[in-house]
Amino acid sequence: MHDAGHDTGHDAGHDLHGSVTVDELALAEELAGSGITGAGRVASTDAAEYAMRLGDDALVLAQQLGMWITRAPELEEDVALGNIGLDLIGHARSLLHYAGTATGRSEDDLAYWRGEPEFRNAWLFEQPNGDFAHTIARQLVASLYLYELYRALESSTDATIAAIAAKSVKEVDYHRDHAVQWVLRLAGGTDESRRRMIVAVTDTWPYVDELFVDDELTARLADDGVAVLPSTLRPAFEAAVDAVFAEAGLERPTGRTAFIASGGGREGRHTEHLGPLLAEMQVLARQHPGASW
Repeated sequence: MHDAGHDTGHDAGHDLHGSVTVDELALAEELAGSGITGAGRVASTDAAEYAMRLGDDALVLAQQLGMWITRAPELEEDVALGNIGLDLIGHARSLLHYAGTATGRSEDDLAYWRGEPEFRNAWLFEQPNGDFAHTIARQLVASLYLYELYRALESSTDATIAAIAAKSVKEVDYHRDHAVQWVLRLAGGTDESRRRMIVAVTDTWPYVDELFVDDELTARLADDGVAVLPSTLRPAFEAAVDAVFAEAGLERPTGRTAFIASGGGREGRHTEHLGPLLAEMQVLARQHPGASW
């Protein structure tokens, strides 16, 4: 590092602003895994795939929330949604960093240099923001799910995943409270806000089921205590949803409005919404690789 008091001219400006990449910024020790063993941990192939799933969920949702900045219905919400997005970027960076240790790739490599079929996020997270009620409905489902997930993963036998979960669950607890308060506010507000909230819940609900589907990867990792079977999280999730809906006077969709989307995000099959989102997120890195200022 340079002594700031002795830097002048171009060199001072260059050191002040640094590089575009986030790879040079040190992760917190507990998130990089170094706080436990004294050296960075390398993920197994299965743990890396699992971490990539969770990292992609967080990264895609963070990108969605960033689109609300300067567009939220209140100035305070610009700040709130931006801060939630920053929390999720932190989760994504930690998880993708760990995933990349298995193949020697950085979190930037995984965020900016994979194509759509290589992303492993669930469909819920790539659904469009829509109006504010749709964003809140998506946030409610996402935050309630992530809270139960990270709370369970605090007990993971993988020390890095456990450390990431322990930090993330505290932040997701705030995300959960934020979403719940807005659901109650919109459902209990004007006739129009209530109508929009009901429509948003109906439109969001088809993407819930994919979050709780077990597969061979999660079964293997759960057997080793690394991960948790998604299906085991559903009872607590549904109890939390039902409590919110009861207070808000809402109901889970039933009948023809309760269809289940086919899903496939964990295998790289996505809706038409992910491609444009990734194009916007990745354009700077791809047009100016290695750029610095």
